[in-house]
Amino acid sequence: MSAPPRGSAEPKRGVFWDIITGAGHRDGVLDRRTEGLPLPDSQVAVVIEDDPDIRSLVTEVLDQAGFTVYSAGTGTEGLELVRTRQPIVTTLDVSLPGMDGFETARRIRALSATYIVMLTARAEEIDTLQGLQAGADDYVTKPFRPRELRARIEAMLRRPRTMGTPDAAGTATVRTSAAEQPSPTVTATIAAPSTAPDEAGWLEHKGLRLHPDMRVALADDKPLDLTRSEFDILQDLLSAGRRVVGKNELALMLRGESHLGLSFVSEHDTRAIEVHVANLRRKLGESASAPRWIETIRGVGYRLTL
Repeated sequence: MSAPPRGSAEPKRGVFWDIITGAGHRDGVLDRRTEGLPLPDSQVAVVIEDDPDIRSLVTEVLDQAGFTVYSAGTGTEGLELVRTRQPIVTTLDVSLPGMDGFETARRIRALSATYIVMLTARAEEIDTLQGLQAGADDYVTKPFRPRELRARIEAMLRRPRTMGTPDAAGTATVRTSAAEQPSPTVTATIAAPSTAPDEAGWLEHKGLRLHPDMRVALADDKPLDLTRSEFDILQDLLSAGRRVVGKNELALMLRGESHLGLSFVSEHDTRAIEVHVANLRRKLGESASAPRWIETIRGVGYRLTL
């Protein structure tokens, strides 16, 4: 297949539409990185990649998945496509000429709630950490298998992003994926969380409290600003109590594959879990060497402290 011209904004229309058909299997997520941003178009994808062959390959994968795909060869061109097209998913190369992928991701996150998948030949943990902190939702190392990329995007879209934050009266404006709701904005009224430890629905451990349905997490009654992945990991750990939750188990949960009976987890997946837990600990204000809430079981995973 011939590579599309660099920075081309001509769409490629697919004939299959199966990636977002599973959207809505999971409750919405309060992700403050995307709070108040425009609702993405569920049938549009943007590919930002300077290598013409890889750009052509990724475009083909998304095209066959049913997306209308727009491609760009630089971060500046890609940022403009995201701004004008509001895609549901954006793939982003790290090593772009001029403005690199990390800076591009930060600028994209400032104006769009699109899911960002970073593609890179860099496999070091610090690179994964930079990508996730810049606003990426997933991080795939090159060379990658097209089926793996598509599966990761499917997993993200099964857990649609929600935007909004409760006001003083406990009312939140919630925006969900267009695949889940025909109307982009709905209003839900929720009761303000009580500090009572036995209130129905709350999970608690030593002053760390989480309500799965309201997507609220508190540490010593102070709200935590968590990403979707950090919230879900914390929920799994609080639900498990003193049972050790393995890194593989957490990786499958984040991919939306816990119920499929699958067991393969790559080294990249386990590194991503370590990065998410490190970020979670940083926000909790605790260290791995002297944890108050989450202890590491070396070589296995994590569990709550005694």
